Amino acid sequence: MRVIVPISVGSWARLFSRWDVLAVLLIVGLLVFLGEASRHLFEPLAELEKQPPSLDPRFLPEYAARTTLRMLVAMVFSLIFTFTYATVAAKSKRAERILIPLLDILQSVPILGFISVTVVFFMALAPGRVLGAEYAAIFAIFTSQAWNMAFSFYQSLRTVPTELEEASRNFRLSAWMKFWRLDVPFAMPQLIWNMMMSMSGSWFFVVASEAISVGNTTVTLPGVGSYIALAIEHQDLKAVAWAIATMLVVILIYDQILFRPLVAWADRFRFEQEAGVLPPRSWVFDVLRRSRIIERLMRPFAVLWRLTLRPRRPDKVDSGKHTLPLAQSRIAFQFGLIIVALGAAALWQIVRFIVEGITLADVGTAILLGFATLARVVVLIAIASVIWVPVGVWVGTHSRAANIVQPVAQFLAAFPANVLFPVVVSLIVLWRLDPNIWLSPLMILGTQWYILFNVIAGAAAIPAELRAVGVNLHVRGWLWWRRIALPAVLPYYVTGAITASGGSWNASIVAEVASWGHEHLQAFGLGAYIAQQTDAGDFHRIVLGIVVMSLFVVVINRLFWRPLYFYAERKFRLG
Repeated sequence: MRVIVPISVGSWARLFSRWDVLAVLLIVGLLVFLGEASRHLFEPLAELEKQPPSLDPRFLPEYAARTTLRMLVAMVFSLIFTFTYATVAAKSKRAERILIPLLDILQSVPILGFISVTVVFFMALAPGRVLGAEYAAIFAIFTSQAWNMAFSFYQSLRTVPTELEEASRNFRLSAWMKFWRLDVPFAMPQLIWNMMMSMSGSWFFVVASEAISVGNTTVTLPGVGSYIALAIEHQDLKAVAWAIATMLVVILIYDQILFRPLVAWADRFRFEQEAGVLPPRSWVFDVLRRSRIIERLMRPFAVLWRLTLRPRRPDKVDSGKHTLPLAQSRIAFQFGLIIVALGAAALWQIVRFIVEGITLADVGTAILLGFATLARVVVLIAIASVIWVPVGVWVGTHSRAANIVQPVAQFLAAFPANVLFPVVVSLIVLWRLDPNIWLSPLMILGTQWYILFNVIAGAAAIPAELRAVGVNLHVRGWLWWRRIALPAVLPYYVTGAITASGGSWNASIVAEVASWGHEHLQAFGLGAYIAQQTDAGDFHRIVLGIVVMSLFVVVINRLFWRPLYFYAERKFRLG
């Protein structure tokens, strides 16, 4: 006779701890979120017309889930792009000469330009389905995330300390193993801060990515962005307030679930660990780390991953710090040639397209408008630098302050300029102010945080020994800034300023044209020109505006930002 022995509460406690229960709840919640947010992807496109976005606040949780899913998918593709593109640019001198200028061009192309060119292509991938429109929206969000992350990773790879490079050679790490054991861990703290910034920055353009209107093609996807666009169109301040509250809740949730665990996990990769400073904490990270269920589920993947990380054979040696092995260098160069060929073909098509419908007067007008927008960008970047560099250095050197500032800065960075249109337009009309001046701050509203986040990452990376030397020698005031703080954060600042500058040019399309109900304000600038031609569906002038904006950004980066960056790297790099 078989005796069934009941499992006691103590036995269940030994099998499943409270960490296991919390981990299971987190995983199930994530799966439910993904399922709910993606269940409409394969519906016919006609369903969007039958059920257009509503201003009823009851729909906001669903809208927020769909917007967040688009942003997370775009973040995954941005990481893949960053790890491949930035690595080739940093490791191969020949590829770098091609890829970095190309990245400048990609950063300078406004999001409306990407939407104008790609919306028909992506919708054709899934004809008559919502999925096609989702492709277009995700790609638009990707273009607001990837360039900043790629610049950040590229900058980190170029500043890996010499002693770590020598250690990797002594341990005979293969190129693949060196990438995952040295390059990625060293870059991870700064990359995570830039991922936060990119995630928040994509909120700035979420209105354009979800409420797509190019000529006769109009697609409105349910989401927080389209909700904000609809609220502005109907002059519904209450709906705008609901959208802001929803954004705040969503940002706080993914800060706790995603970014705080990443920050806590990446703290182990900091090049310098300062004694007496408490590491960042995350309850989600603690749950996942202490859960035995998660450990057992991940164990097979960990074993397979370790099998890929093998030292190279003794007869293989590195050819240099910033060069790939010869075969890989040739592949990188061939990859660069392919990119150049495709770029030349695209440039030729663009020139033919412009020449067919554009006069020299149109070109002169676009260039003149470009100088007007350039003046705004220069002034705004200078003001933002004066304000946020000191703040970023202070936050980066005080870990407790960073834990408080992180979610606040994420929310402020995510704040779309469109939400302020009611206030800005009403005040400009009421006080009869000049739109050419008072619409300008909207350009820097979302992009100034690139400077702050990168400076925080740079200040946090200041070696503990260097700080201790400053304290022991009583280095204070301007001398401390000139000899310790500014040299340490300069490469990080330049990375943030390059992205902020390019982002400000992009934001000019939204900021130089503001509407609230029947009130329409327009500043004199290239962004307003592109926005106006996009609404009119004039593709010749849309392309002209995009090309002129790209030329301005590339020339400024080549003549000013890049020389400053290489100066900072050469003079102040670690090691």
